[in-house]
Amino acid sequence: MIRINRLLFLLFLIFGLLSNIIPVRANLQRLGQDPADKAHNLLNSLSPAEKVGQLFLVSFKGTNVDSTTPIYNLITNYHIGGVILSAANDNFDQPDKILENTLALTNNLQNIGWIQSQTALTETITTPTPPINFIPLFIGISQEGGGSPNDQILSGLTPFPDAMALGATWSPQLSQQVGSIVGKELTDIGFNLLLGPALDVLETPRPEGSIDLGTRSFGGDPFWVSTLGSAFIQGVHEGSQGKMAVVPKNFPGNGGSDRPPEFEVATVRKSLEQLKNFDLMPFFAVTGNSTSAESRADALLAAHIRYQGFQENIRTTTRPISLDPEAFNILMSLPALASWRENGGIVICDNLGSPSVKKFYQLNNQKFDGRLVTLNAFLAGNDILYLGNITSDDDPDSYTTISRIVDFFRQKYQEDPAFAQRVDQSVLRILTLKYRLYPEFTLGMVQPPATKLSEIGTSQQVTLDVARQAATLISPRPEELASELPNPPRLSDHLVIFTDVRLAQQCSQCPPQPIIGVDALAETIKRLYGSQGSGQIWPSNIKSYSFEDLLLLLNKNPTAPPIESSIKSATWIIFAMLNISKDNPNSQAIQRFLAERPDLFQQKKLIVFAFGAPYYLDATDISKLSAYYALYSDSDVFIETAARLLFHEIIPQGALPVSVPGIGYDLITATSPDPAQTITLAIDTSVNESPSSTQTTTPQPQPTPVFKVGDLLPVRTGQILDHNGHIVPDGTPVQFIINASGELVSLPQPITTKDGIARALIKITSSGIWEIRAESEPAKQSDIIRLEIPKEEVQLITIITPTEAATPTEIPPPSPTAEITAEVKAASPRVLHPNIIDWLTALIISAIIGYASYQIALFLGQIRAGVQSGLSSIIGGLIAYSYLALQLPGSLLLLKNLGTFGVIVFTLLGAVLGVSLVWAIRTIRNRQQFHP
Repeated sequence: MIRINRLLFLLFLIFGLLSNIIPVRANLQRLGQDPADKAHNLLNSLSPAEKVGQLFLVSFKGTNVDSTTPIYNLITNYHIGGVILSAANDNFDQPDKILENTLALTNNLQNIGWIQSQTALTETITTPTPPINFIPLFIGISQEGGGSPNDQILSGLTPFPDAMALGATWSPQLSQQVGSIVGKELTDIGFNLLLGPALDVLETPRPEGSIDLGTRSFGGDPFWVSTLGSAFIQGVHEGSQGKMAVVPKNFPGNGGSDRPPEFEVATVRKSLEQLKNFDLMPFFAVTGNSTSAESRADALLAAHIRYQGFQENIRTTTRPISLDPEAFNILMSLPALASWRENGGIVICDNLGSPSVKKFYQLNNQKFDGRLVTLNAFLAGNDILYLGNITSDDDPDSYTTISRIVDFFRQKYQEDPAFAQRVDQSVLRILTLKYRLYPEFTLGMVQPPATKLSEIGTSQQVTLDVARQAATLISPRPEELASELPNPPRLSDHLVIFTDVRLAQQCSQCPPQPIIGVDALAETIKRLYGSQGSGQIWPSNIKSYSFEDLLLLLNKNPTAPPIESSIKSATWIIFAMLNISKDNPNSQAIQRFLAERPDLFQQKKLIVFAFGAPYYLDATDISKLSAYYALYSDSDVFIETAARLLFHEIIPQGALPVSVPGIGYDLITATSPDPAQTITLAIDTSVNESPSSTQTTTPQPQPTPVFKVGDLLPVRTGQILDHNGHIVPDGTPVQFIINASGELVSLPQPITTKDGIARALIKITSSGIWEIRAESEPAKQSDIIRLEIPKEEVQLITIITPTEAATPTEIPPPSPTAEITAEVKAASPRVLHPNIIDWLTALIISAIIGYASYQIALFLGQIRAGVQSGLSSIIGGLIAYSYLALQLPGSLLLLKNLGTFGVIVFTLLGAVLGVSLVWAIRTIRNRQQFHP
């Protein structure tokens, strides 16, 4: 009996070893495979239930994920593909231990699927049950920067700036650095799916709206949103070492709406053409038009936005794009998106459990059935369905609705082959993306080590760089600085600071924390410039109040603190404001104070620091201020930057990335070429370079090029700058103007810029002096390239600036910017330089006409008339030729259109006119003789 037991044990051990060796060998075979090939092989081994489950992202409450919880059941029995964690669902608690707890939570979530797969693998030895594959969960988060309410984790991580703060730096390098920190830190606590960045183009700020996009957008110019968004995505991929899927939102663009998509389905009046030229440009830039794999989005988050006039008919309105198959397919057929989809690009439907979706169905008198809503979203074209806390009208809770949705999809997969095929297509994309994140689906590859936690939150320097480069002086404008910006506070000055104090909570049971403390700015000033700092201000001379306190004063509430007496004795009144909303009366305190109590701020220095969006104050409000600064974010480093600005320790370097009507700042004008600049011009030597030459690290001296008639002359501008000193957006038109030996010729169409540079190829069609300059409205001044094009290959090239004498050109180093070409056919060389052959031709034509006239006169017996008319023919022809040779009025136009034939025709006309004049005179004289 003992021998039998030992034999059974030995057999079990052998089977166990084999069961582990076989998958290891299979994994080793897959190591060299392409992610798409791996995904295809795995797809073929999945059950219908496993396939269907991959389509769904879900949410859950709390941090408990043990076997008694709904999320455990959704992972093990419904095989859902991922989860989204959020502060609203209390997925983050204990702010002092938030990093450790979050890593434990994400690891526990991944453990659920791994343990199930290993248990199933062991059970297959003794029972014929099919194995369950371990497929890592997507664990997602929306961490937009700037703290509450757009960040989910409010402490522990490096405080990331708002997108608009990055926009105000106009620096792709800083955007990439911030993205790198975001990618690294979120990956180190177990996240692999980032819902962001927001690529909305804030075309027209709407401070009067109920809720504005505010600082969630990079800005109001599609080119700069594209540039900064691409750099941010590249940074996230690099910082996470390729283990973070980046999902830009809110596709196809929410910048034109008057409300965020989370709360109500917005309707935007825009046609498809308008979307393509504006809102969609950033999404094109991070999909099919991306410049690298690192800057390419892994997926897009489709927002719940409707469009009126989408297909030019202003009377028709789409359903939300996320639920409208026709509109969705039109968008996905656009070239940049179509090529991206062909290469595995995924579309994730935004939260179907959001109030906006539920309200949309209720407003249309439809029952909210989670199964049909989710089916509509999937059939519209989405690959992944974010269910959030979706709850059908007839269901008691979200878990019930989610389980019914998944069961409904499973049943439809079994019954409908076309639906099953559609599911397989989406699941193949999903698995391919997961294999891009993790070449092997093992727990060791998916879970980050706890040792990296100590590195998180240590990248404050990048945020500080952003804060200093973003800080913007809104008013007075730079041209008014010398006379209007007040000097820093003095030792004896008194300061009263009002702060818009708002509270945020990491979780429902966590203690509320102020976004900006009532004394945050005051304490920073005391630390830097008080008795413990530089000693420039007495700490006791600084008083701090909240906007709520100020509102009590304005409402004449007897419980108001002694604000009025503090203001009357103050030299400075300083406001630290956040976004203003009509739904938050406290936020409007600054506007009411400026309008209702001018008696309190007469002869005072009024300073406003906007830690939110910069466009809430109107022209009347701003006219009363001594200085108005934009900081764009509200973390400690931005508050410190405000204090240093107040004391002139640093100079504001940022520029407004959105229009601000209150100071007449229009972003379109600001990003147009600066008329004060001189556009530089050069011969573009990079056109003729071979690809191998770009590999050399040491630049080689470039020989001066020689151009002759028939060559293409490559010219380029230097970087053209806008009014803020940054490169102009791509697509800015530039007109090259050519003066070919006195004749002005323009290119058929303006050339457009790429990376601030315009390039053109101009065909040289004549010898002589060629001068080339450039204009880009409203910038009119440029260098002048002057070339002497002789018949022989000897020439002089000079570049003339408007303020300098002509000097020999220096051929610039090659530029990597893409080339834009055009051709000009200038006038014929004979038009501008008549030679001896032209003169002989004119003489011969004149002589022929004169000889013919002489023969006619001889036939009529009038020899004298024949001699006179012959001579007049030669004289008339040569006079006509001389008119052309001297380029008198009208000659250039004639010769430009007729060329050499024009010389012949004009000479012929001159000769005939000379002959006609002689015969006319003789006819008049004969009549006078017969009729005295």
